[in-house]
This record gives sequence, structure tokens and C-alpha cells, in this order.
Amino acid sequence: MDEKANPGIRRRDVVRALAAGAAVATAMDNVALAASNTRERYAAVGVGSRSRMFQSALWGPHKAHGLLVATCDVNPGRLDNVAARAIREGAPAPRSYLAADFEKMLREQKVDTVIVTTPDAFHDDYVVRALDAGCNVITEKPMTTTAAKAQRILDAVKRSGRHIRVTFNYRYAPYRSQVKELLMSGEIGDVLSVDFQWLLNTVHGADYFRRWHSSKAISGGLMVHKATHHFDLVNWWLSDMPVRVDATGKREFYTPEMARRFGLDGPHQRCRTCPEKAECSFFFDLAADPGLKSLYLDNEKYDGYFRDQCVWRPEIDIEDTMNVIVGYAGGTTLSYSLNAFNAWEGYHIAFNGTKGRIEHSVVEQAGVAGASGHSDEDRIKTRIIPMRGEPRDLKPRMGAAGGHGGGDAVMLADIFDPGAPKDPLLRAADERSGAASILVGVAANRCFETGQPVEIADLVKGLEWPDYPAMPNHKDRVPMPPRIMRG
Repeated sequence: MDEKANPGIRRRDVVRALAAGAAVATAMDNVALAASNTRERYAAVGVGSRSRMFQSALWGPHKAHGLLVATCDVNPGRLDNVAARAIREGAPAPRSYLAADFEKMLREQKVDTVIVTTPDAFHDDYVVRALDAGCNVITEKPMTTTAAKAQRILDAVKRSGRHIRVTFNYRYAPYRSQVKELLMSGEIGDVLSVDFQWLLNTVHGADYFRRWHSSKAISGGLMVHKATHHFDLVNWWLSDMPVRVDATGKREFYTPEMARRFGLDGPHQRCRTCPEKAECSFFFDLAADPGLKSLYLDNEKYDGYFRDQCVWRPEIDIEDTMNVIVGYAGGTTLSYSLNAFNAWEGYHIAFNGTKGRIEHSVVEQAGVAGASGHSDEDRIKTRIIPMRGEPRDLKPRMGAAGGHGGGDAVMLADIFDPGAPKDPLLRAADERSGAASILVGVAANRCFETGQPVEIADLVKGLEWPDYPAMPNHKDRVPMPPRIMRG
């Protein structure tokens, strides 16, 4: 690497600063070189908190399958942070590149696959450039933020002849896979309607309003950044495609007016310098979390990004209360709501079918995104209620410990392990699923602006159906419900 061209990124300086790990790093570099012909060569673009999951997978359980050879970011301090973490993990430090040197990185490091975890609005740029360079792509959800950007990706996929992988880890949580199996089995017949309520508490929910996510131009708002998970779940649970969206949304809690109703004089710029930090229970101490401090607070000098912005700022332009109606190609109707200032975190969903109803709820123990040490123990309930029959509760299927109900570990094995077994639930998602999920949110955002419903077909061209497992349809025969016995 030409260090003169990148004076802020000195891998040798990082290694020298960690003298105790230098010998290990050198040895691991030699091992990496010897294995480079047999292992997939990965580069990570955007190395904020979400990138850490993929880094740890390649330095740990999947180091035999892949090698993280390079990282790319706009912030040289975060690139140095990754190199230091790699050495602490006993892995070779990846080569560091600034964003302007993306193509150079692909050439010099002979990258096979690019992992994109930049802020959402920039996904499409790196996805398209990687595809055009002949690389495979893994991208964090949401795949992108607008219909035009989705079209760019769909066109690049067609042009390159490749597919991309969108990391919908919610599909992989064992208890959500259990729900999919129930629906596939015809337990409640074919699904005619779905009622879905998702709640964010004032810890996790508030965190979206202090980060870059609070700008719709970057995140697409919660309808895209957060709800893409939820829309993808319903699309996959139903094995169906959304065709029409109607929605309303507003921001009424995270506002300057609400700050004053709470007795504050604010809003102010950020928590760290806030004169009312003692009075505001939404105060967030960025320096108190080692991981967030090392990623963000210690590197503000490079890009001026504040990870602890005031949640009451007037320039926030995303909604905190949203209601959406989605019509599906197969005839099912989804009623969905998202609230970002609730008393608890989690969701409740009900599938109403021709033979009965499935109710599934999860109380999540969610904390501040990217912070250290939050619990992943969720409280889960799944109930089957036959039409005119006795309800029964199912024991939720649980997996190994880990993020997103154990789904992260299962998904990472599916991504990185070439020997992973075939999946009858088809949980792997590509650009078709990525587009189908974000377009519901994009359509909802348009509804917020116009007050009119939106047809998905009017947003992009050439979107094909994803690969989904077979499901009961609206034409199959169903048994007549039993008579109601009266005493």
C-alpha cells in the first residue's frame, strides 16, 4: 500500500503501537498468504458498528472459509480501529483504504467479495461498482433507500449476471423459522390478513434520532432503515410480493416542542456538551461505552460526526409514528404499525387464515445500537388458535446465544461456510427480496408526502419474484369449520 498517498492510515504504525501482538500479526500474515488461494477474499466497506459482526465472523468461526484482506472507509481512525481489533483477535490486520481508493483496493487485494455496511444511502454506489468490477456483494439491510437506487442495483445485477446477498438476519431466528414452517404446513390454511405491530422503546428507539438515521436522505427514515426487516419478514413468511401501499406517518414525540413539554430549554446540539444533561433522561454518555467510544468519539476529529446528537433537534426529518396497509399479489392484506417511543420493545403479529389464527409475539431486550453488553434474551410466545377449536401454545424453538435471537450465527454460517446444508426455508435473500422490502417503505414515504396510495409496479421496472417456498394458496380446498356446539 502507498502510505504517502494515505498519510492518515499507517498499518505499520498500528502494529508498532501494539508491539505485544506484532509477532502474532506477522505469523498470521504468513498463514493468510499461504491460504489466500483457497479462501474467499473479502473487503469491508464502511467499518462502523454493524461491520463488526462480519469482521468477527471472519476472524473467528469462519476464518477457515474467508479472509478479510481489506477495509475501506471515509474515516482513517475507524480503519485503524479495525486493524487494532484484528491483531487483538490474532488475525492479520486488513489493508486500509480511504473511500476514494475503492477501485484501487479491489485491484490490489484481488477481492472476491465486497461486504457493504456504509450508511444506507451509499449502499448502491458500492454495490454497483463492486458488481461492475466482477466482485460478489454482501450488503447489510436495507439494500438501499430509494426506488431510483434500487433500479440502479437491479440493472447492475442484470448487466453483471451476478446476484447480491442481502443480510436479513431476522429470517434466521429459530422461532421465526418455526412460524414459517407452520404457515407452509397449512396449519391455518391460507393467510387472508396479517396484523403486525412493532414497538421501539425510548432507549433503542431514541437512538435512531441521535444518529445519521435521523436524516431521511441518508437512512430513508424508519420506514426503510428499520421496517425493511419487518416487510421482508412478512414477504418471506407469506412467500408473496407486495403490490400496493397506503400509509400515514408523523413525528410528534422527538421534537423541540416535546423537549419543552418535558421542562427543558433545549434542544441542543449533542449530549456531550449539553447544558441540561443532568435534567434530560435521554442523555447518552458516548464515552461510557468502550466500543462506541473507540469507533466514534475517538474519531470525531476526522469527519466531525457526532454519535450522540440531541434527539429533540428541529432538523430531524424522520417519523416516529407510522401506519401502513399493504396489499399482496396473492390477496393477503397487511396492517402494520411502527412506533419509536414506546414503553417496551418488540412486536406482536397475527396471521388470520382460512383454518385459524397464529399469534406470535416477542419482547426484545434491545439496547443502544452497537453498544457493548446488552442482553439478547428475548421473551417469545407462539399460539395456534384453530377456527372454532381450542388454542394451544407452542414451545418456541430457540437457537444458540447471539444477536437477533441467535439468527446472526445461523445466517453467518449460511453466508460464509461453503459446506452449509441446503435450506428448505430459502432464508437467503438476494436483490429481489432486498428491493421488495425497501419498496414498501419507499412507497410509504411517498404516501406520507402525497396522501395517496402507491403501486409498487410504478416504482421500478424488471423486479422479479424472489425464490420462496411453496405456501397454501387462495384456491385450495379447506375443511368446513366444525359446528359450534350449544349446551
